[in-house]
Amino acid sequence: FEKEFASYCGSSHCIGVANGLDALILILEAYKHMGIMKEGDEVIVPCNTYIASILAISKAGLIPILVEPHPDTFNLDPHKAKEAITKKTKAILQVHLYGQMSHVKEMRELCDSNGLKLIEDAAQSHGAVHEGKKAGAWGDAAGFSFYPGKNLGALGDAGAVTTNDQDLADIVRHMANYGSEKKYFNRFKGVNSRLDELQAAFLNVKLKRLDTDTAQRRELAKIYDKGIVNPMIQLPTWESKGFAHVFHLYVVRCSKRDELQQYLMDNGIQTVIHYPIPPHKQEAYAEWNDLSFPLTERIHAEVLSLPMSPVLSVQQADFIIQKINEFE
Repeated sequence: FEKEFASYCGSSHCIGVANGLDALILILEAYKHMGIMKEGDEVIVPCNTYIASILAISKAGLIPILVEPHPDTFNLDPHKAKEAITKKTKAILQVHLYGQMSHVKEMRELCDSNGLKLIEDAAQSHGAVHEGKKAGAWGDAAGFSFYPGKNLGALGDAGAVTTNDQDLADIVRHMANYGSEKKYFNRFKGVNSRLDELQAAFLNVKLKRLDTDTAQRRELAKIYDKGIVNPMIQLPTWESKGFAHVFHLYVVRCSKRDELQQYLMDNGIQTVIHYPIPPHKQEAYAEWNDLSFPLTERIHAEVLSLPMSPVLSVQQADFIIQKINEFE
C-alpha cells in the first residue's frame, strides 16, 4: 500500500502510521531531529481548521501562529501567511480543508523564498489536484488520515506521511517504530505508531476506486450547485482555475445555520457542523480564548456540511435540494 499510495500521490516515499495526527507530529519531530527546527520555533497554521492541525504543532514543542483564511475558499490566505512570518518561523502547515487544495503554488513560492518548510495537512484531500499535481506532492512533507469517514478510509484509524526527502522518510519510519531502525536498537525516543497491515490491505483495495468515487462526489456537488437556489444559502467556491476539489465535504453557509440544521433533521436529512468551535475558543487553548479572528468565528457560526458520499443517489440529492429551497 505504501508503494501504491506514494505512486498515486506522485511522491517518492510513503510511510504508514497509526493516524493522521501522528503523521503530522512525526513530520515535525523528524525535522527537529534533523536540526531544521527546535522547540519554541514557530509554525504558521490556519485558525480555521480542525484542532488536530494545531495540536500536532503543540505536541512537537513548537509554537502555532494562527492566521485567518481566504474568505472564498476558507483555506489559508497566502498574503496573511506572508505577513505572519518572523525570524522564528520555520514552516507553514497548510490545510486542504474540506477536500479543496489550498493555495499551494503561492505557498510553495512563499516558503522557498523564505527558507521555510511547507507541510501539507492532507487529511481531507486524497486525490485533490492543482495544475496536475496531487495533494501530498506539493509540500516538503504531507500528513494523511485514513479515518473511516475520509474519501480514502480504512476500517479503523490509519494514516501516512508522504515526502520526497529520503532522510525525513527514514526518520519518520524509525520514530514510528519505537525509534528503532533495527530491532532492539533504538536510535530515537520514538513511539508506536504503525499502520496496521489489515488496514493497509483494505486501503490498497479501496485506493483502486478512489478516482471513481471522487468523480461521483464532484457530480453530486454539481447537482447541489445547480439545484440550490435559496438566497439564504451561500454555496462553496470551487472550480477555480487549475484546482480539482475532491469534496470530502460539501459545506454551505447560512446566517440561520442552527435553524437550517434542525429543519433538515426534521425532514430526515442529517447534517454535520465542521466545525462548531474554532480552535482558539477551545478550552484546550484557554490562553487563546481572548483572541479575535472575526472571519474564522463567522465561518464556524455559519457552516453546515450537507450529505456527501459516492453512495448518495441523485434522487436523495434532489430531495435535499427541494427541502433546502423550501427553507425560510
